Amino acid sequence: MANNEKKKIKVAFPHMGTISIAWAGALRKVGVEPFIPPYTSKRTLSLGTKHSPEAICLPYKLIMGNFIEAIEGGTDYVAMITSPGCCRLGEYGKCINHALEDLGYNAKYIELTLYDGVQGVYNFLREISGKNDPVLFVRAIMLLIRKVFLLDDLETRLSYLRARELKFGDAEKQYLKALKIIDAAMNTQQLNRARKLAFEEMDKVAYDKNKDVLHVDITGEIYLVCDKFSNQDITKELGKMGVETRKSLTVSSFLKDAIIPKIFRKGETHLQRANRLAKPYLMRDIGGDALECVSDVAYADQRGIDGIIHISPFTCMPEIMSQNIFPAMRENCDIPILPLIMDEQTGKAGYLTRLEAFVDLMRRRKRRLEMNKKQAPQEAEEKELV
Repeated sequence: MANNEKKKIKVAFPHMGTISIAWAGALRKVGVEPFIPPYTSKRTLSLGTKHSPEAICLPYKLIMGNFIEAIEGGTDYVAMITSPGCCRLGEYGKCINHALEDLGYNAKYIELTLYDGVQGVYNFLREISGKNDPVLFVRAIMLLIRKVFLLDDLETRLSYLRARELKFGDAEKQYLKALKIIDAAMNTQQLNRARKLAFEEMDKVAYDKNKDVLHVDITGEIYLVCDKFSNQDITKELGKMGVETRKSLTVSSFLKDAIIPKIFRKGETHLQRANRLAKPYLMRDIGGDALECVSDVAYADQRGIDGIIHISPFTCMPEIMSQNIFPAMRENCDIPILPLIMDEQTGKAGYLTRLEAFVDLMRRRKRRLEMNKKQAPQEAEEKELV
């Protein structure tokens, strides 16, 4: 048994929020050892920036840094997601592979093509494991998908509690315990129990359910929206200010569009909503997450959200295009929008100052709207008397 364990190949994925927990479960299920490099740090960013083109976007640099740290740690494979279309993500793989070869690293490179659906994930697991067991692969894919949805549900609960907790930091402490419970689950029965135990951990947090909080949607390039290092843990910082956040782009919403077959989908997917709501401003997909971002502004306005934050990497053309459409949307969408452009030079102090100013703006706007609502019935009564 010991010899068999030693022979297991190690596969590393780049970090993006908590996605490594889901991928690790699927890889273990097919007998492959997941190699999880240290979570993205300043060292990761430094390594990635050093060995990346200067004008390339921040996600590329962080992924490059993740791979270098993984290879230095002893992984056999580095696995990358690639995609067709206008976004530079489609070229990430070739560029990263050539850069790693130029650096003299011997780790093998493997790709998972997006929008190939379940078949794409199935082929990836078959190639990486060297097995041909359809039942095993289906179970691994189901475990992957269910973990992704559970992790996103758990983060939604964290955001709710962060904005209302009596002692700041309690919610995150319980959240980290819950992540370990989910990570350990390896089948349907264990995952059902893990869900129950994870939310029981979150329920231990003392909070004020009557607290008046602001509600903010976060949209933008999906990597920056989901990854706390690259967005400087924006949900945590907003939580300190009494703001409940909702990520418009999540891995689970992406799975609904790209991986899960149509017959198993419930309700309107993010991409379907994007095609419906973005039409007055953007007629077709121009790459990246631009179409979704434009629609997210309209969707947030429809729901009466207090504000929306758009996070994008410096030099990302699709997100630059969507930001240029936002001013034209103000005629129909009366909602504050804060654009944040991130790169390796982004400083914490200036970033926090902008967030604080945006929160103040939303609070004043919310008070003004509430006052107007109260005054409207009084004015109507006065007109009737006249």
